[in-house]
Amino acid sequence: MQTINPSTGFVKYLGRTLPQNDILWLALSGSGIEFSYEGKYLEIYLQGDDHTAAATDHARIAIYIDGERVVDAMIRSSQQSYTIIDEPASRTCTVRLIKLSEAPMSITGIHKLVMDDSAKILPTPAKTHRVEFIGDSITCGYGTDDDDMSHTFSTATEDVTKAYAYRTAQILDADYSMVSYSGYGVYSGFTDENTDIRNVTELVPPYYPLVGFSRGTYQGIAITMTEWDFCRFEPEIIVLNLGTNDNSYCGNDPQRQTDFIPFYHDFLTLIHEKNPDAYILCVYGLMNHELSSSIEEAVNRYRQSSGSDRISLLLLPTQADADGYVVDFHPSLNTHRKAASAVAAKIREIMGW
Repeated sequence: MQTINPSTGFVKYLGRTLPQNDILWLALSGSGIEFSYEGKYLEIYLQGDDHTAAATDHARIAIYIDGERVVDAMIRSSQQSYTIIDEPASRTCTVRLIKLSEAPMSITGIHKLVMDDSAKILPTPAKTHRVEFIGDSITCGYGTDDDDMSHTFSTATEDVTKAYAYRTAQILDADYSMVSYSGYGVYSGFTDENTDIRNVTELVPPYYPLVGFSRGTYQGIAITMTEWDFCRFEPEIIVLNLGTNDNSYCGNDPQRQTDFIPFYHDFLTLIHEKNPDAYILCVYGLMNHELSSSIEEAVNRYRQSSGSDRISLLLLPTQADADGYVVDFHPSLNTHRKAASAVAAKIREIMGW
């Protein structure tokens, strides 16, 4: 048998990944690896974080062979392995491993790939186009595997591959990166609608320059709280879908809606600073729409301050009762499909793809 360490290459990296201590760490939704494989035996070893003994909110992963999901698992122990190929004759296929759940609750690492002595792996080729998605629970795929609206959050029912962002990348046949956190905002994270206290602890902008914020640690170290190298993935277009959680605090309060504007503008500036060649598509409206005018004003201010017209706003129709809901009244699979079609069509219009 031969052993491959994915942290040293040999595979294509999906999203923000972190090679450290001979482990390739995955934190954010949609992060993972992909590679072409030729051989008879393949076993993938995964490393859990320090919280694998916890009762809930473990990292959830999926492994695919030629697009078919063959493993769907929660990482509940410090080390887990999955034999996904064990055949008498050599076969050729594409293997993909994706972290389905989001970063704040848990992380997981890919420790090694064990193969037969004659097996070969190569990174799959880069796709023609590259898209980054920045968002909240909508992007993460919050509750997509649980259509009981009375239930609450669980990483076990979160599947990023069923959400609009991942579906958009599939429609466009584009490589992607995702930075998304449920409950997070630009000006305020999610709050009780009756509170006068702004949630300043759950904001995306402070964590955007990092690999991925997580309470999941390894050997006591918050390893993913390290700076992201923006040269590793240079998107042609960035889809920013934030404001839904801010609205829980702003509501219909004119002053709060006004106060939201400079925070959104400043985040656009930061995004541009880190990705100077990328077009920015702002998306909003899937779960609420009260901040539409504020986001439009922030986009206009950004055009003026940056002198750039490489930005657009796409207001999506708010989810409909007829399409159903999942956990905590989040978008259903039907809603995600419709949103993906709309966003992909807009990107094609903008970019000429």
